[in-house]
Amino acid sequence: MDEFDHILNWKLKHGSHPFPGKDGGTCINEAAIVAAGFEYQPVRRVEDMPSCFSRPICELAMRLNDNSTNTERQRLLPFVTRLACADTPEVEARRASFINCHSAAAHAFDDGLRVLEATLAIGRQADLVSSAEARSRMDDVQFGAPRRKLLADSSVFSLFKGWFEKKQPAEQSV
Repeated sequence: MDEFDHILNWKLKHGSHPFPGKDGGTCINEAAIVAAGFEYQPVRRVEDMPSCFSRPICELAMRLNDNSTNTERQRLLPFVTRLACADTPEVEARRASFINCHSAAAHAFDDGLRVLEATLAIGRQADLVSSAEARSRMDDVQFGAPRRKLLADSSVFSLFKGWFEKKQPAEQSV
């Protein structure tokens, strides 16, 4: 897990997100897209993933992400750089079959993680991404996140504030 310290400030969250916040704030699949070097995009279903991502593995990862507690979900971070591993249709079918056979018994999060780990061992492995490269990619998206607009920054607020500020009496000219 030490090699993933660079993304520990990335917070995995339930569901899809319009854009990651300063704390990351995405699901595992959205984080995986960024770590693989793609432009950020929301993922509402597995079909939204780029074609180099294994559909059965991403579906399992999404299920684990969305059915876990906030604390459990962060344990998925080490898998972020491993999901871009699509293989032949035959291998993808073997992965799907393996997941289907083992997921019925994997109701606990830890069991689901074991199924994810075992499924990732089937077929092609994701291209290795250096920790520095993954960090750079995720930092670029994270630090490029739009700053939350504060009410005090809005021109309408300034207008209202101007109306209610105590006016200083004008100096009389002599």
